[in-house]
Amino acid sequence: MEINIEDDTDEEIAQAIATAISEHLGTDVELVDGEGEVAAAGRDWSEEGAIVTEREEEIREEIEAILSGGPDRGFEKIEDLGKVFVRNRLDLIFDEIEYEDGTFARHGDDDELPADGLITGIGTIDGRKVAFTANDYTVKAGSLGQMGVEKVIRIQERAMDLGIPMLRLVDSTGARLNAEEREPGDTHMDRYRGGKMFYNQCLLSGKVPQIGVLYGPDVAGSAYTPVFCDYLVMVEDIAGMAIASPRIVQAMTGEDVDMQELGGPEVHAKHSGSTDLVVPDEETAAQRVKDILRLLPDNYRNQPPEQPSQPPKKNPYGLDAVIPDEPNKAYDVHEVIDRVVDRDSFIEMKPDFAPELVTGLGRIDGQVVGIVANQPEHVSGAIFPDSADKGAGFVWTCDAYNIPLVYLCDTPGYMIGSQVEKEGVLRKGRKFIYATSNAQVPKFCVITRKAYGAGIYAMAGPSFGPDATLALPSAEISVMGPDAAVHALFGGQLEDMDEASKEAFIESAKEEFDKYIDIRKQAGQMQVDELVPAGDLREQLESRLDVYKTKERDPVDRHHGTVFF
Repeated sequence: MEINIEDDTDEEIAQAIATAISEHLGTDVELVDGEGEVAAAGRDWSEEGAIVTEREEEIREEIEAILSGGPDRGFEKIEDLGKVFVRNRLDLIFDEIEYEDGTFARHGDDDELPADGLITGIGTIDGRKVAFTANDYTVKAGSLGQMGVEKVIRIQERAMDLGIPMLRLVDSTGARLNAEEREPGDTHMDRYRGGKMFYNQCLLSGKVPQIGVLYGPDVAGSAYTPVFCDYLVMVEDIAGMAIASPRIVQAMTGEDVDMQELGGPEVHAKHSGSTDLVVPDEETAAQRVKDILRLLPDNYRNQPPEQPSQPPKKNPYGLDAVIPDEPNKAYDVHEVIDRVVDRDSFIEMKPDFAPELVTGLGRIDGQVVGIVANQPEHVSGAIFPDSADKGAGFVWTCDAYNIPLVYLCDTPGYMIGSQVEKEGVLRKGRKFIYATSNAQVPKFCVITRKAYGAGIYAMAGPSFGPDATLALPSAEISVMGPDAAVHALFGGQLEDMDEASKEAFIESAKEEFDKYIDIRKQAGQMQVDELVPAGDLREQLESRLDVYKTKERDPVDRHHGTVFF
């Protein structure tokens, strides 16, 4: 309904009139003057037409105060540390926050505890709903209070019910230990207290992706929050995590160490393997969260999202020239990956930890894949205890979220020697083989060069359930390498030879050995499914990945295996 009014009618009065007429008649109303529309109501109700009571005004002011964060000294602290205010941090990651829960948590208890220092809710990233928790460092250094714990538990349950990813933006000094936080006799072990958060993370594992970003030092029990995530990003200089703070470490053990030495990004990226990515700043952290999320499904029932195919970064028809003829000559396996995956799609996970094995997510022809590749540039691509552990965890996570696996095998096998035996090469090594054996997603083994010993077991060799074993012309499949084989077979004879005779004998024996590792003859005996020209590898993988989209998982005929990760 269009109603003409006087040209000089006040806009506020006009809006009140439009609202009143629309509510009375139950229809759309538009008030116009000589220059056009002045006010409207009934179709898109306008806040300008709201009748705001004193009670509503009061609650809105309280909400605004809570959303503004902690006291001034809290903002001074994050400025000194070079951190972003938590709500700006959320804006960097989310397209939109759909809603929050628990805004009034602890309201009235303490004016310096807005939202109890923790924001939880559901937001949208690339059109997908994502549950989140985010510590507010301006409130008691992001420490977790009783209501903060309650909020975490509730949003975890929402994520589980909805089947949506869970994002943890961790910037917390741990549990708030103030006396007023608990009654006498209270502990973190109550059925619905702190321990429940970690219990829920365990239940969420493998059901919905959990991505963590660590923005500050996180110590004691709460440091388990980031490591229980499927993927963890740490921000350089400001992030850290440890089971106890440097102060407690010094008091209990006498060791004098700062947070970066104890549990900074370098420690967890290079030595513990507890973080997947280290980034220089918060903006990069936000981008990496989005990049990872685009490669993951919402939950274990769904497939990862596909995108239009992109050509690889480097010419796939130049692949054969990348791989040396000599089995022990080094080369960078990234040169192979760049010729196989879609351009700019590959995200390497744990790049600085156990670098003899490269693991990462990418796309081939628009379809998400997990890449597991031996790195000949580092210790010839031998599998060490840490790289076995790294490979097992990566494979297991890909299998949980329906991500097909492509193995690029070029390894002399598991490392030998007293040191790796002490480090558990057998115990940790079995994890990698176990994960590969039990993964039910499409698996493709590509033997690019050497495949010796038990290394081919971990790398999804013919006996370990691959949907195809492909070999390049440079491939060599053997129980062991030529040098090791000669010394194993003729070690006693070699001891009695002079140096010249020994050298000639070894060369002759190696030539004879090579006859038995001829990949053409092995392909002729169907030890591999297909012998593929290197330049055709990407096309082969594209076709096979497309065919195996419909592969079904087998029902598990037991509770679970006993090889634990």
